[in-house]
Amino acid sequence: MKALNILLIEDDMIEVMKLNRTISTLKLNHKLIEANNGEEALKILEKKDELPDIILLDLNMPKISGIEFLAILKKDNVLKYLPTIILTTSNNQKDLLECYRLGIAGYVLKPLKYEEYTSKIEKLLAYWSINELKKV
Repeated sequence: MKALNILLIEDDMIEVMKLNRTISTLKLNHKLIEANNGEEALKILEKKDELPDIILLDLNMPKISGIEFLAILKKDNVLKYLPTIILTTSNNQKDLLECYRLGIAGYVLKPLKYEEYTSKIEKLLAYWSINELKKV
């Protein structure tokens, strides 16, 4: 399986630690780039020298919400091709529909139990590491 460059956009440090722990526990050699909010993520992405293979995006964030971030991303001729997966606790149907309308690659609800979380993340990353990703 291919090692992925993953951009995680998440303001909750516990969630960041949880994903790092999961990747390490599963012995996956993916590289995790962390951004605490949408503004920070846009600064990372505007360089365009080392773009991530996938973006994991939380919806509920300060400054720019996940949906606002997506709208900005999808207007960019290069960045709009980056597969963006929502990783959230929100099962709000309106959010779900809006995210798909904007062109996300997936919408994953974070389970409360760590074992379920690990299982979901393992499957999610396995799928994207065998997927043929467009080099932007």
